[in-house]
Order: sequence, then C-alpha cells, then structure tokens
Amino acid sequence: MSWIDRVRNAIPFVVKRETPENLWHKCPQCGAMTFLKEYEENQNVCPKCEHHGRIGAAKRFDTIFDSGVHTPLPAPAVREDPLKFRDTKTYAARLKAARTTSGEQDAFLNAKGEIEGRKAVVGVQDFAFMGGSMGLAVGAAFVAGVEAAIAEKAPYIVFTAAGGARMQEGILSLMQMPKTTVAIQKLHEAGLPYIVVMTDPTTGGVTASYAMLGDVQLAEPGALIGFAGQRVIEQTIREKLPEGFQRSEYLLDHGMLDMVVHRKDLRETLARLIAYLVPEKAAA
Repeated sequence: MSWIDRVRNAIPFVVKRETPENLWHKCPQCGAMTFLKEYEENQNVCPKCEHHGRIGAAKRFDTIFDSGVHTPLPAPAVREDPLKFRDTKTYAARLKAARTTSGEQDAFLNAKGEIEGRKAVVGVQDFAFMGGSMGLAVGAAFVAGVEAAIAEKAPYIVFTAAGGARMQEGILSLMQMPKTTVAIQKLHEAGLPYIVVMTDPTTGGVTASYAMLGDVQLAEPGALIGFAGQRVIEQTIREKLPEGFQRSEYLLDHGMLDMVVHRKDLRETLARLIAYLVPEKAAA
C-alpha cells in the first residue's frame, strides 16, 4: 500500500450532504431571494415587494376557509377529447401530463366550508393546469359550484386564473361562456350573491364571461386582467397603451373593479361582503 493510500484511508469518511435545489425562491418582479418556507408561509407573496405569486386550488382553500377546513366537491364527468385534437401532441397526452403534474383532474375545483363562520361555496381556477384554460370540464365544474351554492343557500365565490378558452376543444370551449352566464342568472334568481376574485392572470374568454359578471369584483394586487394581449391591442389600434394597462390597480382606477385586496386580507374581506350581501344568513 502506497503512502497516498494510507493517508487517504486515514481520513474519516464524511457523508456528503445534499442541498435541496428548491431551498430559495427568486421573486420574478424584484429579483429578491427568499427562503422557500418563508415565501410559502407568507401565502406566496414576496416579503420585499409584495408581488403576489400564483397558488393552486388546495392552498387557496386552506387560506380562505376557517382553519383550512373544507369539503371538496366532486368534479362532474365530461366527454374528454371530443374533437380528437392533435397538434405537436395529442390532447389526451396533454391532459395526462397536466393531471400527473398537478394531481387534479382539470383546471377548476370547488369546495364548501365556512369563512369566519359564514357558509360559502368556493371555486378556484388553477393556472398550473394547462394555463387554467376553459373547456367542457371547467364549464361543468362552474355550473356544479353554482348548484351547490343554491343547495347550501350560500354565496358562490370564484377565484379566476386563465389564459382563456381551451383551443383543443374548439367551439365547445367557447360554449362555456353562455353556459356559465346562465348558471349565474340562476344563482341570482335564488337570491344569492356571486363574488369574483381575479388573480394573475385572468384573460381571454374567461374575462369575457364569468370573471366579469360578479355582484362584487375583487382582484389581487398586480394581477393581469384583460381579453386580448397588450401587444395585440397596440398593433390593432396603432397606439401606445398607458403604463400598467390591464393591471388590477389601473382597472380599479377606471371603474372595472370594486376593490384590490392583498391576499392576507382576502378572507376577512370576503366574510364582510357575505355579511352585507346575505345578512339573514349571517345573523342565523
């Protein structure tokens, strides 16, 4: 045995510690680095610049309902891939990949519970599932949420986040616009409020339908809200658009929103709105 081997063997073996790759979160707005745990405990809001990051349905339910206690509502069954659509991949393959990544069946989920002691049915659109795109499953889930709210005699609160209609379902996805509009009318006929909270981003056919039909329109700070993209609009009208165009603060200043609410204040704000809009239910 050479002297090199003797020295190497004499050195005590130390197990190499693996450093988690996701230990930090970099804010896309200010670039600040924050411990991921701190970022998540702050409801995915940057502690430096208050940028509101996107969150999924499960976390939204946990933060909105009292103590996170809620009952998920089953997703309605719909026909999948009705057009047998294919681009670079089949639609069936894209659905399978999205379900594997998100753990959910589609982009819209409902749950019922209480918000500061007041009953509510909450629907959440998850941008992580194919950009929150609106298709048959989203339309059916929205209608199911309205029906659950009517059965519970509770308000229906929807958090929107979408890139628009789902192109793989063609005109069938556009049919969800009038379908959800009719469902909202049924909610009104039952004397129940419909509250919308728009999150980043809410665009396309979702904005052109149920996202803009709330009795009260709320949005999170800095949320992108619009129908067509800013570049498309500028190229069409051949004019430069104002700074902050299509952001929630700009829309609030121009009368398209009622409130812009920080995520930490949303639960309290929603509870207050329910008390105003359903006073007899709150008193009971």
